[in-house]
Amino acid sequence: MSLLSVCKKPSFVFKLFDRFSPGQTLSVGYYSPHPGRNRDFMLNNVALQELTLGDLTLEGYSRAAVQSYWRIPELKIGFDLGAQPWDFMGTATWFVSHTHLDHIAALPVYVARRRMMKMSPPKIFLPEHAIDPTRDMLRAFSRLDRGRLPCDLVPVTAGQEIELSRELVVTVHATTHTVPSVGYLVWERRQKLKQEYQGLVGEEIRAHREAGRQISEEKRLPLVGYLGDTSPSGLDQNPEFYEARYLISEMTFVAAGHRKEKIHKHGHMHLDDYIERADLFKNKKVIVGHFSTRYSRQQIINIVKKSLPGMLDGRLHLWL
Repeated sequence: MSLLSVCKKPSFVFKLFDRFSPGQTLSVGYYSPHPGRNRDFMLNNVALQELTLGDLTLEGYSRAAVQSYWRIPELKIGFDLGAQPWDFMGTATWFVSHTHLDHIAALPVYVARRRMMKMSPPKIFLPEHAIDPTRDMLRAFSRLDRGRLPCDLVPVTAGQEIELSRELVVTVHATTHTVPSVGYLVWERRQKLKQEYQGLVGEEIRAHREAGRQISEEKRLPLVGYLGDTSPSGLDQNPEFYEARYLISEMTFVAAGHRKEKIHKHGHMHLDDYIERADLFKNKKVIVGHFSTRYSRQQIINIVKKSLPGMLDGRLHLWL
C-alpha cells in the first residue's frame, strides 16, 4: 500500500511516500524550498527533494520501479523523466539514461506541458536505439491527446561529446543494464595559460597572441556524473566518475541477504559494491538513490550506517 501525505510547516513541506504495512513505522522525507522562490504559487504534484552542492542545487526523487528524475537548475539540465514536477517544465534540456518506464514515463506529459505553456520544444538526449520507439510513442500519445508533442530527440552513443555552452560539455559513457543504457558526465571547461607562458606580464602575453601563437589550453574538470541504472562495471569501466566533484549513482539493494550476482545480472548495484570500492571514490559528494521499495527509509539508513559507519568520510548522501 502506498501512502502520500502532505503536512505544511513554516519552512518545509513534508512529504510521506513510503511502503506501509500494519505496525510499521512510517518514514518521512522532506522538501526544502528554494531560497527566494515563492512555493505557495507552485504545484507540488510529485515527490521532490533538494540538496545544495556548493553553488549548485540538486533536485529530484528516485526510487526503484517507482520513478527517477533529477534536475540541476543552475546548469539548466535534468536527468531522466520518470515523473515531471510542474516546476521542472522550465528546464529545456534533458539527458535520459535508458528507457525503463520509471525513467522515461513522463516524457509525453512534459513535452505537452511545454507546448501548452507556449515554450520552445525541449531537447531530449537518449540512447540511439531508443529514438525510433520513442518517436512512435510520442506519435501515439499525440493521437490520443489530439495535440502536437514537439521536441528534439537527439541520439547519443558512448564516447560522444555534447557541448552545452562555452564553459560546459557533456560526455556519454556506456553503462550496463538490462536494456541499452548510458551515463553522463558534465565537465567544466576552462582556458588556462600554457606552462611556457606563465610568469609573463600582460604586454608579453599580448605580443605572443598577436604573433599567432596559441598561448592557452583547455583544462577540463569533471563536475557532475550521472550513472542512471547500472551494475558496478558501468562505474569501473568509466573511472572518470570516481573523479567527478559530485556523483549521482544508484544503490538499489542494501540487505545482506540479496545476492550480488543476481543484482549485477539485472544491472543494479548493492551496498557491498560501494564498500569494496570505498577507496576509489574521490568525489566531494556521492549521492545514491534508486533504493528498492522492499526497504523502508529507516531500514536503508540503519543498514547503510552500520555497514559504512563513516559514510565515505561524510561524503555519502542517501537520497531518501
